[in-house]
Amino acid sequence: MPEVGPLIRRWRNARGLSQLALAAGSVVSLRHLSFIETGRSAPSRAMVLKLAEVLDVPLRERNILLLAAGFAPVYPESALDVPALAAIRDALDAILAQQEPYPALVIDRDWNIRQANGAAARFFRFLQAGHDAAVPGPPNVLRRMFHPDGVRRYVTNWPEVCQALVRRARREAIGGITDERAQTVLREVLAYPGVPPSLRSLDATVPTTPVVPIQYARDGRRFDYFSTVTTLGTAQDITVQELRIECFFPANDITRDNARALAE
Repeated sequence: MPEVGPLIRRWRNARGLSQLALAAGSVVSLRHLSFIETGRSAPSRAMVLKLAEVLDVPLRERNILLLAAGFAPVYPESALDVPALAAIRDALDAILAQQEPYPALVIDRDWNIRQANGAAARFFRFLQAGHDAAVPGPPNVLRRMFHPDGVRRYVTNWPEVCQALVRRARREAIGGITDERAQTVLREVLAYPGVPPSLRSLDATVPTTPVVPIQYARDGRRFDYFSTVTTLGTAQDITVQELRIECFFPANDITRDNARALAE
């Protein structure tokens, strides 16, 4: 287990903050913060939590900071089906239902699909119909998009979409330091046959267009979608904080008509 001081310094650097800015935001002296980062002072539990709050450290990593400082973790990681998260499940169900007849997914930190609405299930069945080969592992957005047996064969702008996905995965990793689990999945999919080797060194910091539509075509039907990603704010549970709700919206009338036809 690394020491807490270097971890705090790492998060501060990742957020682009000087020691002075972090000290001011945390209402702690610059000298004390410097001593904490170098290991000359041991922070209290309250100080660790305050610094983590100012640095906007994800809950999972806040527990790691506490452990590194010698304190017990405080944030739970619950299964999504426990009674305590009933309100969260109701909220997810409502969002997914509201998105009909267009696809919506709930994905976790590893890009695994945890839940999908009926439109998403219908759409993926339509794309995969007649194909016996299965994408390895649990349902996962990156695997489905990059694997040759996934949906990529029907994505007409696949090179553009896969670049956007790689940048998004790496950008999220930069914001949360390095998420080894997500990066393991990313390394896996970048090694799939037919994936351009240049994606492995793609610069995630290069600005991109705000919206990258995903264009699908199969059996004379065309679907052009763009998506938005929503998180659940003020979460105090690791599982809840790490969920992402991705909703797909039609980019044209052809897509609206074809989505309604699938629903019928």
